Amino acid sequence: MKTIIIADDHSFTLQGTKSFVESIGFRVLETCNNGISAFNLIKVHLPNIAILDINMPGLDGLEILQKIHEQKINIKIILLTMHRDKSVYNKALEYGVFGYILKEQADIELEKCLKAIDSDKKYVNLDLDSELIFHTNSAKNHTKELSVSEKKILELVAQQKSSQQIAELLFISKKTVEGHRRNIIEKLGLPKEKYALLIWAIQNVK
Repeated sequence: MKTIIIADDHSFTLQGTKSFVESIGFRVLETCNNGISAFNLIKVHLPNIAILDINMPGLDGLEILQKIHEQKINIKIILLTMHRDKSVYNKALEYGVFGYILKEQADIELEKCLKAIDSDKKYVNLDLDSELIFHTNSAKNHTKELSVSEKKILELVAQQKSSQQIAELLFISKKTVEGHRRNIIEKLGLPKEKYALLIWAIQNVK
């Protein structure tokens, strides 16, 4: 039976999550209401999974995830959040989060998430996945497929240069730049939405 630790600073949510998780066949080892206790309990018990509220006193869920990532503790983390914050989500991805769920939909999404994790798959709340984010990590893995010209254009996009400005800097036509941009989006697997490439480039091109 998979073991779980749950941390949430709202006692009603904490007990509700505990009862629900136990009802679908998981064993809850401990619960707590702050991040410092959660991190200490994780180190002591080494559960299979920890379900953490992002906003908690002491340490927040993201800070715990970062510490677990840095210390290479073998545990799968599910983060619960009230906010649709792209920067927080991208950080969670960077630190290896396994589940990312909106609290308002946790009663529907948590069971799906736990089942996915039980099969060693990652899970993101479907509304979040379609509404505000694209998968930064998977895109990073495809940058090696970019040509030298495409990499240069990506660097200029990250500097928030327009297609016309890029064309002038590289002595090529605006049409050629836009063709390269389409190829970059396709190779990185980004959504074909306005500003998707710009947002990704700003966040990931150093």
